[in-house]
Amino acid sequence: MKIVIAPDSYKESLTAKQVCIAIETGFKRVFPGAQYVLVPVADGGEGTVQSLVDA
Repeated sequence: MKIVIAPDSYKESLTAKQVCIAIETGFKRVFPGAQYVLVPVADGGEGTVQSLVDA
């Protein structure tokens, strides 16, 4: 199974990449054999440049 994780940032708390990693960590507990594709995204506001750098 392949799972795509594509969140935006949590304003003033976590970058989109950090959210990806947190979600992946939780999912791995339930689906340890899955393949994960992390795609940090942004809506054009805060964190957009960082999401482009991380992607």
